[in-house]
This record gives sequence, C-alpha cells and structure tokens, in this order.
Amino acid sequence: MSQQTLGEALVAVFNRVFQAADATVLCGGAAEPYYQPGTPSVIYFREDFDRSALHEVAHWCVAGPERRRLPDYGYWYAPDGRNAEQQSAFYGVELKPQAIEALFCEALGLAFAVSVDNLTVDANCPEIVNFEVAVHRQIGLFRQQGLPNRARRFKDALKLLALERSG
Repeated sequence: MSQQTLGEALVAVFNRVFQAADATVLCGGAAEPYYQPGTPSVIYFREDFDRSALHEVAHWCVAGPERRRLPDYGYWYAPDGRNAEQQSAFYGVELKPQAIEALFCEALGLAFAVSVDNLTVDANCPEIVNFEVAVHRQIGLFRQQGLPNRARRFKDALKLLALERSG
C-alpha cells in the first residue's frame, strides 16, 4: 500500500475537521483555485500542490460569513500583468491569508515564501519587499493575539499530521 501524498493527507485532515462542523470540504486537482459555496461548500486547490491547498484554506479561514456565501468569496482576480493599482489591491487581500499560510507551513515543517502571483513584477521591487515585511509583521501579530478560530483548529490538526508523518 502506498503512502498518502501530503496533498491527499491535507484533504483528509481538512475534511475530518471541517466537513461536519462547517459544511466545507477541500478538493485538489483543480486547474485553478476556486471557492464554491454550497452544501457542502468546496475549496478547490490547484492540481496536487500542497502550498496551493494551504493558501486556499487560509483564505477560507479569514473569510467571514458573508464572504463565504459568495463564489470565490466575492473577490476579483486579475491574472499576470496587473497594473500597480491592481497589484496593490492584491497585497491588501493577501496579507492575512499569506501570514496564516506561513503558520500552516511552519506546523508542517515546510518552507514558506510570500507570493505576489504576478510574474511581471520585479522580485526586488520595494512593493514586494514591503509586502514581505507586512506579512512577517502579521505573523507576529497572530503569534501574540492568536489565530482566527478556524485557522487555529487547522494548524493544530496540521501539527498532529506532521507528527504522524514523521513517525
């Protein structure tokens, strides 16, 4: 019997913690990440990418009840080639989810790097450096003040998953 991939394990853990309690499931294999409200609601993550799963769950963890009623939480998405205003809006929407994703990665012992999701932006531009600083500042705030409830529950489950996978 082959060992479960990390992506499969993330799906199993998420669904065990949230399917009954929050009527939401995690599903891999999607061409693009997407959140579909329903019964149950479905968080789709890209292909079998572990970081995509963690990132999409982080978005779900910060979305309030109203946003969770909307496809993709009601956010717009602009592909590569965003203008400066669109990229700035992206940073605002991504700050807390990426900080939570970083803490999920930490629980699993995975490396984390911020994502600007825009290949046309120079990786050394001041806006990216400022965004990275802001994400790390938010991580510090979460460490001091605690994570939102769903994020805390998932992080605790990820710690157990990491222990199971290492043993």
